[in-house]
Amino acid sequence: MNYKLGTWAVAGLMAASPVMADLVFPSLSYRTGPYAAGGIPFADGYADYFTLLNERDGGIGGVMTRVVECETGYNTEKGVECYESTKGEGALVYQPLSTGITYQLIPKATADDIPIHSMGYGRTSAANGDVFSHVFNYPANYWNGASAAINHILDVNGGDISGKKIALVYHNSAYGKEPIRTLEKLSEKHGFELLQLAVDHPGQEQKSQWLQIRRERPDNVIMYGWGVMNQVAIQEAANIRFPMENFIGIWWSGAEIDVQPAGDKANGYKALSMSAVGDDFPLYDDLRQYVVEAGKAAGAGDQLGTVPYNRGLYAAMLAAEAVKVAQEMHGVADITSGQMRDGMENLVITEEIMAANGVPGFGPEFTVSCENHGGDGLVAVTQWDAAAGEFVQIADFAPTDMEIIQPLIDEDSAAYKAENNIESNCN
Repeated sequence: MNYKLGTWAVAGLMAASPVMADLVFPSLSYRTGPYAAGGIPFADGYADYFTLLNERDGGIGGVMTRVVECETGYNTEKGVECYESTKGEGALVYQPLSTGITYQLIPKATADDIPIHSMGYGRTSAANGDVFSHVFNYPANYWNGASAAINHILDVNGGDISGKKIALVYHNSAYGKEPIRTLEKLSEKHGFELLQLAVDHPGQEQKSQWLQIRRERPDNVIMYGWGVMNQVAIQEAANIRFPMENFIGIWWSGAEIDVQPAGDKANGYKALSMSAVGDDFPLYDDLRQYVVEAGKAAGAGDQLGTVPYNRGLYAAMLAAEAVKVAQEMHGVADITSGQMRDGMENLVITEEIMAANGVPGFGPEFTVSCENHGGDGLVAVTQWDAAAGEFVQIADFAPTDMEIIQPLIDEDSAAYKAENNIESNCN
């Protein structure tokens, strides 16, 4: 990190400031609409973590936190409206929770000096901080996910997948199309055939796609799905008896709600992960004591440890850690959104930090810099154990193929920079 101020500076300024506002974290949630099953627990995990910090620690650096929730229904227009209606409340960072919303907010938030954290979604090339000064997508992006899926398939095939056929079943949207170029490049490198199968929103009708899979018999299926599309795809795979251990989804296709409707037939299904599964962490004891049992939970308190809840909690933890960095960098506790951006750009997450927060091994270690807003791109693999009713991590956070990914990031971000006459952020 490139700052020198210590925590004593923050403490001194806190003592000198008798009245401070709060640290505001807008939550662009979707508790309604076709994707509410994933949106509700994410929003709960995000809110509950900040509630815990308030109740147990008195906020962050002595300043209380406040979550301002605005319902988007996963609708891009509503998401932009939520941004406009909440940014004036002192918003420190936005989690758009939608690739479409993220694309629309990039120029707005940059002009307003408010950072965006599109964790594992959004515009992948925003990992180039030299071009996208206010957008961060650490710890991993869609292209890391595509590479991680191929790496896992390589691992279970002795490192050779030449001649294999791999199908991509994807949500027919900007989100679902994100991995295509990466997979095309990886198919050239590793010699596999790529079969692309689009599924229109919301994804309840997939008969033709799975009949094609049954006909063409791909060795593996990768899925970039969301909401009900995931449930339908896993059920259709079971109907044609596709081997679940050869079916792997991106992290947005790997929640309990995705596999439970298929019952035992979903056993063995795999999903990529950028955060841990389950609730076997000391932090959850504090969450139950200070938040759930105290009647302060955002929801019913029954989602702790589920994949979407953990992801929301993880996003909140990373935001809180960036606040601490910003407070130390600038010597103030009640930071601005611009200072929050600086904290995010200098964020370093280590195992020691995660352990200190009561979540050892909860995510990958990573470093953010001016040039790299995407972290180190480490991705884990989980597998559904139907008998136990839980996802189990079967492969640790591991590197992805940046020899393929980085040139794609450079190319796409350079085009955006030229089209929008953007000056370099990292002079």
